[in-house]
Formats: sequence, structure tokens, C-alpha cells
Amino acid sequence: MSETTAGTGASYAAAGVDIEAGDRAVELMKEWVKKTQRPEVAGLGGLGGFAGLFDASALKRFERPLLASATDGVGTKVDLARQLGVYDTIGHDLVAMVMDDIVVCGAEPLFMTDYICVGKVHPERVAAIVKGIAEGCVLAGCALVGGETAEHPGLLGPDDFDVAGAGTGVVEADRVLGPDRIRKGDAVIAMASSGLHSNGYSLVRHVVFDRAKMTLGQQVEEFGRTLGEELLEPTRIYSLDCLALTRTTDVHAFSHVTGGGLAANLARVIPEGLHATVDRSTWAPGAVFDLVGKAGRVERLELEKTLNMGVGMIAVVPEDSVDVALATLADRGVDSWVAGEITDRGDHATGAELTGDYAK
Repeated sequence: MSETTAGTGASYAAAGVDIEAGDRAVELMKEWVKKTQRPEVAGLGGLGGFAGLFDASALKRFERPLLASATDGVGTKVDLARQLGVYDTIGHDLVAMVMDDIVVCGAEPLFMTDYICVGKVHPERVAAIVKGIAEGCVLAGCALVGGETAEHPGLLGPDDFDVAGAGTGVVEADRVLGPDRIRKGDAVIAMASSGLHSNGYSLVRHVVFDRAKMTLGQQVEEFGRTLGEELLEPTRIYSLDCLALTRTTDVHAFSHVTGGGLAANLARVIPEGLHATVDRSTWAPGAVFDLVGKAGRVERLELEKTLNMGVGMIAVVPEDSVDVALATLADRGVDSWVAGEITDRGDHATGAELTGDYAK
């Protein structure tokens, strides 16, 4: 072996992994993670340990605490963030997708962990992603107790990345929400979405880029901003809003409207023998849904099983709780309305359906 060959041995850095950049990213994100602390995690190791710690003695206030868990990602929306160079909002989407699933059963969000996979660690970029996740955790009322940043050179391009997360919540056993609580005559309350949220972006990207030949920087009059700004609008986080409803009203069930659309997700909480009817005429979907439908000549039913069509969360409450529920959400700045009702199933083949035409 020549001296030249001997002196150029392989290394992790030569393979494309920059450990020092990873350490720098951790230092940059610490201030944001600290903002998410709940009393149950304060003083328990902090960022940088092998595992995040949560003081479970806090659960002694429950008679029979049930832990609720969920995991999710953001999908192809991350590619839009990459193209636009905007990294501090995608974390809101991640928290929403995880914690709004957890709150559906009535669980209080407790803590979350994240996984960020990158082609090359850019410390400031990773820190911006974590900043968004931390801000989302604050909005959801949970702690960010840890995570992982993985550098995958050769598998991902230098600017490519993806995010995923897992969360845990807790609910009293006799307070679990779901199908067994729903009764005939209950009202279906819709909560407005902030836009597309984080589902259906493969369809959206195909329509606006491949079919309509639009660009992210293109100003869209109907949006009052660029296409990119509209598509990157963060997913609304409903966790604390839903918990507020559980304190002020006798909520029977929630439904988080994600992949599959409103009808399919609502059907998941409708018991045998009952049926949910949602009247489209009670709201007008935002301009972005109209654009996707028209630009791609997408059939209404296809849109409705792919996108949220302006409704991000559903609450099913007794009819006599409607006024209090709407007032609670209005006080929290959430646009909401009665969109339907629970009836006998009759000859209906599914647990939920949309009727009528959307308002103009």
C-alpha cells in the first residue's frame, strides 16, 4: 500500500456525514425546545439525552389514566417548503397531524418527539424546522421532549428533507370520546380549516404544476398572495380548542378531517344504526379548493375524498349544547357552525354523507 493510499482512509465526514454540523444544529434548537416545557418535564435532563423524560407522577390526578399515542408526517408538503426555502412553518403541520389525532378521543396532549431526516445537515435550517415544531407544541399544549436528526447523504439530495413525529396524551378512562357516546339528534359542528392543511398535496402539486403550469411565486388574485404562500399555510392546531369544548360542553365525539376527507373521517366515529348528514350549503370552501377543482377538472367527490374542503375538525355535541359550543369556539377565534345532524341510519350504506351544494 502506498503512503498516498494509506493517508486517505475512509471517514464518516468523507462519506458525507458532518457530526459537527449536527452538534451545531442541536445547540441552535435548544432555545426553542425550552419554550415547550411543561411542569412534568422541567429539570429532567433537557435536550441532548438519549431519551426524553416525563414525570408520570403527574398522572396520579387521574383515577384510571389511559395513554393515547399517534404518529404521522407531513407528506409531500415538505417539498414545497424546500423549494421556497421556508422551514419554520412545516413543524406546525407536523404537530397538528399528530396532536389533533390524539385529542379526538378527548386526550390532553402531553409530549412529542420528532424525527428529521436530511441529505445534509444545515444547522440553521434544521433549527428552523425544530423552531416550527416547538411553536406548534406550544399551540397544542404539549412538551417537545426530544428527537432525532439523521443525515443520509447519497440517499437524499443535499437540500432534501422529511419530518415525522410521535406524540402521547392522556385521558380519564370514563371520559374517552367516541361512537358509544353519540346519540340521534346530536349536532355536527364544523370547525374551519386554515386551508389545505397537510393532505392531498400529491394531487394539488400535480394539478397546479403539471396541469395548470403555475409557479410558486405566482401572485393569485383570489388568494391575495402568491401560490406558494397559500400552499404553505400551516395546518391549524385544534388541540386546545377541542379540550376547551370538553370543559364547557358535553362533547360526544371529535373527528379530525385528514386523508380521506370529511365524510370518511366522520364515519369513523359514527356508531352502527346511526348516520351523520352534513349539509354542504352551510359553508363555502376557500378559493384554493376551487382552484384545484377547476384547474385539474377534478370531480367533486374526488376532491372531497382527498381534501378537507374547508373543514379541519368536527365536534358532535348534544343539540342543547350547540350555543355554548359555538360561543366557546368563537371566544377562541375558531370559525365554526352547525353543519349537520345525527339521524337514524335507515337505508344508508355509510356512516356519513355530504348533501346539497356548497354556498357561493
